[in-house]
Amino acid sequence: MLIFEKSKAGRRCLRFPSSGVSLEIPEEFQRKKAAPLPEMSELELVRHYTRLSQKNFSVDTHFYPLGSCTMKYNPRLGEWAASLPSFRHLHPYQSEEMLQGALHILYEVEQYLKALTGMAAFTLQPAAGAHGELTSLLMIQAYFKKKGEERPFVLIPDSAHGTNPASASLAGFRTKKIRSNEEGLMDLEDLDRHLDEKVAALMITNPNTLGLFEREIQKVAEKIHQKGAFLYMDGANFNAIIGISRPSDFGVDVLHLNLHKTFSTPHGGGGPGAGPVGVTACLEPFLPKPRVVKQEGKYALQWDLPHSIGRVRSFLGSFGVALRAYCYLRLHDQEDFRNIARYALLNANYLAKKVREFLPIPYGEWCMHEFVASGKPLRQYGVRTLDVAKRLLDYGFHAPTIYFPLIVSEALMIEPTETEAKETLDEFAKVLFEICEEAKKNPELVLEAPHHLPVKRLDEVRAAKQPVVCCQWVEDEKDET
Repeated sequence: MLIFEKSKAGRRCLRFPSSGVSLEIPEEFQRKKAAPLPEMSELELVRHYTRLSQKNFSVDTHFYPLGSCTMKYNPRLGEWAASLPSFRHLHPYQSEEMLQGALHILYEVEQYLKALTGMAAFTLQPAAGAHGELTSLLMIQAYFKKKGEERPFVLIPDSAHGTNPASASLAGFRTKKIRSNEEGLMDLEDLDRHLDEKVAALMITNPNTLGLFEREIQKVAEKIHQKGAFLYMDGANFNAIIGISRPSDFGVDVLHLNLHKTFSTPHGGGGPGAGPVGVTACLEPFLPKPRVVKQEGKYALQWDLPHSIGRVRSFLGSFGVALRAYCYLRLHDQEDFRNIARYALLNANYLAKKVREFLPIPYGEWCMHEFVASGKPLRQYGVRTLDVAKRLLDYGFHAPTIYFPLIVSEALMIEPTETEAKETLDEFAKVLFEICEEAKKNPELVLEAPHHLPVKRLDEVRAAKQPVVCCQWVEDEKDET
């Protein structure tokens, strides 16, 4: 039931005393009748929205096996720190002297990220992964412009994240696709065919979206550098190698990380997020400004950076996200980080072995942090991957990423992350198997799913293009206001 349908005239949550201030509002700006807002008591209001929240799938209530750049674990310690009044009440327009604690945290997060990746410097300004990609490409563009070189092309493997070509286009580059080989790794012969002195960068996701580590990454880096281009790494999957392998050691020149993936901070529904960008020394002068620097025991903002691409985000970026990540970074030592990667690999390979018994996994006998199964065998029963995803909701599981990467037919990209228990993985595998059996014996049950949620199968394309954000009777009142 909508909140408007529960409304009862005369009920109020709060009754504010008169301010004693008289406001004269010009008549043309006054309503002809009161706004048709719901009238409820505070208790009714709290119960209504609490019940609505309980209908949602969330990381606090359900297993999220989707393979993507979003971590499924948000430690409460980070939430506690972010809610402290000393941070919560800060404003970015305060003076540097009053922001020393915040600047200290931003500076320390950069030092941690430098140590874990081997990069020379970081910016924390980008708002999320795709924004980090764009920032990286703008710096590469500025570098070649300063050198007077015209390099209009960016190479992108067909297993890359979908935002990579979009970011390249926004930065003014043209893209060329590098195909994958039969192992699901980048085809080096195809790379050679496209690589020349007109290429500015290769954008590679490592581990890639098939959950595979690019074994020839050092050879790829050598080829790129021989042509004077940059190797950019999409670091969304950094949790698979953290503490074990540093991107700088296998030739990466610039990368973005997702604090909301590897470093635990919550993300979804458009935010919040953070996509810090790390660079080697030759790109450091082009980092966004201002930079947080340490001078004589104090922290300051450095603005005098003549080659900087300028500000890419309001203020200093998503400070609340960086603060949560700082707590997570402080909780772990080098061995802890290695174990994060080890558990990510263990969970993914354990679940992949179970799923492989009833669904094919086209690429890789072993995976890194995620794997991509194919629902193609179910098509003979009229069932698609989308139907499987909808049916999972009936069993209390959020759906995995589907139809990506595009090189796998009827793809289900599954990432259990390093934080899930064995029992959860066992139950998910069992449910996925049961749905595949349902597809064979009673396909209509799967095709009409979900059955047990407040809403059934939606027209998702129409929902995105024509969202209905208010109830009809409120719309009817518009002409009378």
